[in-house]
Amino acid sequence: MLRRWFQGMCVVLIPALALGLLSMPAQAEEDIINTAKSAGQFQTLFRALQTAKLIETLQGEGPFTVFAPTDEAFEKLPQGALAALLADQPKLKGVLLFHVVPGNIRAADVVKQPWIETIEGKRLPIRVTEEGVMIGRARVTRTDIPCRNGVIHVIDTVLMPE
Repeated sequence: MLRRWFQGMCVVLIPALALGLLSMPAQAEEDIINTAKSAGQFQTLFRALQTAKLIETLQGEGPFTVFAPTDEAFEKLPQGALAALLADQPKLKGVLLFHVVPGNIRAADVVKQPWIETIEGKRLPIRVTEEGVMIGRARVTRTDIPCRNGVIHVIDTVLMPE
């Protein structure tokens, strides 16, 4: 009887896992900073986090949800804007923390909300469009990158608090 039940479960679960209908939770060993650093597409973000002295914060216990702009997202800033931000540590810190949300919020939960509150208490609007999920003016290009202390969602535009 137990053997028949086990075989029946295998018939259902193995194809579902293969198709991605079910997923096994990833056990992330790296924190947000090291995960982003090893991805290779967040060098500008990493440099900005160093300048703003936020490395230790995002290596902390968390959990944190980070909407991480890629190097290409930083390149879309107006000429001189990145240099000006890097020279103004308080403003830089505010911009970077505008990308961080307390908690470990997966993509499936993000899209159920009209907005999400950043770590500094500011709201980021969420829209689901034909082009994908938009967080403020940024399009989410990859979701649910697991980290030991949270999750990273990749975005294509640097978010600027108003």
